[in-house]
Amino acid sequence: MMGYKPCSSWACNSWAFRLVAPGLIAVATPAAGQVEPPLDGRAALSLDAATYAASSGLSPAQAQRELEIQEASVPVTDALKVEFASRLAGLSVGHAPFHIDILLTGDAPVADRTVVIAGANVLIRFRTGAYASHDQLIMAAALYQTEIRASLTKPPGIGVDPRIGALVVMVGQADALAEPDDALRDRIARLTGVPVRIATLEAPDTDMADVQGGGRLVGVDPGDGRRYACTSGFVVRRGSESAIVTAAHCPDNLSWADGTNAAPPLTFLGQWGWGYQDVQLQGSTVPLAPTFWSDTAKTVQRRVEGQRARGSTRAGDIVCHRGERTGYSCAEVWLPDFAPAGDLCGGGCTPTWVAVRGPTCRSGDSGGPVFLGGTAFGIVKGGSYRADGSCAFYYYMSLDFLPSGWSLALG
Repeated sequence: MMGYKPCSSWACNSWAFRLVAPGLIAVATPAAGQVEPPLDGRAALSLDAATYAASSGLSPAQAQRELEIQEASVPVTDALKVEFASRLAGLSVGHAPFHIDILLTGDAPVADRTVVIAGANVLIRFRTGAYASHDQLIMAAALYQTEIRASLTKPPGIGVDPRIGALVVMVGQADALAEPDDALRDRIARLTGVPVRIATLEAPDTDMADVQGGGRLVGVDPGDGRRYACTSGFVVRRGSESAIVTAAHCPDNLSWADGTNAAPPLTFLGQWGWGYQDVQLQGSTVPLAPTFWSDTAKTVQRRVEGQRARGSTRAGDIVCHRGERTGYSCAEVWLPDFAPAGDLCGGGCTPTWVAVRGPTCRSGDSGGPVFLGGTAFGIVKGGSYRADGSCAFYYYMSLDFLPSGWSLALG
């Protein structure tokens, strides 16, 4: 399905959230001075641990263990979702020490458990009494999104917070002032039949727009004649074909901006940008390696060794991203089921995006890789900004939603 170019749309111009152009991951030529081979997953995870340690106050060794346990815990939480499928209202993880929180409907108690993950004792804590199940919250977001949008002056962002078992509706200041929080919350709760929390942001969501993965791509949008920069994402393959992904709202005709003439030309193969997708494919005449730049200076390559499905991504997971504008940073997943505000998906977005609490995002980061260690999670679509211009959170498209027939290239 052909997508859209929202940069010329009402959503790009009428909201304070700035549009960020997408990024592609091309891995054919190293940056100037690059001599080291791509890092494997464990070495790459150590870099992420050091970044996480700096922001969390943990020692590098503690942060390394936290992330190792986090990644090893995925099969455990996948199994818990199956075990408690009929009562599950929310599942999240926490750190220092790493633990798992389960929120259930009904009053029948479930005893806390301790399991051994990656050699560590991990506490699984259960809370009961949630009003709505996770499935009910997702259904409410999908069924009533149109009515909620129509009742407000600006279309809100809508997400499911698994920590509290409620819909989070992110409204603009005008709507917050026009209707007191309690009244607005209660009105939407009556409409949807599920618990609701109202959140207010000073600015709305916008898309972001730069060939080694995590590299810079440039192109001219024929709609406005302006030149945009995007960030490349990951290399994908279909049979013998090789391509790099970026965001669909990037210009169609892109070229590498690596400072050399060695990068292969790119060919626009298509873009998909409705509802749950914001992805564009740029084909290469030569095979592209399954690696990507992960550091700000583009001196460190990583080998892609695996992929995290959206269904296995938990609130509280630590993930990292690299954007051509903001460089490299790591932060916590906030809402694994999120529908961005505005009309950034050729209309309203479905609650299938993943929101991450910054700490950095900016126009030019779109399409860039979201990852941890050697595991690929998705590509950045857009972000939400505070009045001072700082990043409140960014959101990404899971690689579950790559175009049909294409799959992530692994090392």
